[in-house]
Amino acid sequence: MGRILAIDYGKKRVGLAVSDPYKIIANKLATVATHTIWDFLQTFFQNEQVDEVVVGYPLQMNNQASEAVAYINPFIKKFRIQYPDMHLEIADERFTSKMAFQTMIDGGLKKMARRDKAMVDAISATIILQGYMEQKRNKNK
Repeated sequence: MGRILAIDYGKKRVGLAVSDPYKIIANKLATVATHTIWDFLQTFFQNEQVDEVVVGYPLQMNNQASEAVAYINPFIKKFRIQYPDMHLEIADERFTSKMAFQTMIDGGLKKMARRDKAMVDAISATIILQGYMEQKRNKNK
């Protein structure tokens, strides 16, 4: 059984999360510099069986794409060229950074630790993945 990889793509950093093989639990994986994402993905796909990838897609409250799609769309396009056989989905990522920050507060992290943007990005990817998996489960009921 393959996993699902979630990508929270940003200008500076990319947050990553991965499901367990049964696609039940989302786990924070890593945060990498944006310029290293292709090397990371190549290595990860060589070492792990991944069935699908979900990319966070920033929408505004009116469901229109936000300005961030200007750099996310080229990433998605290149991903589809690099990995044409990989199933790729996009998922609404509204409020994931705020939810990640709240998760850090609820988890008891000190203020200095909550300033770690790399951690926020990885937790955001985890939230995107968990939401995506829950949505898929609810669809299949």
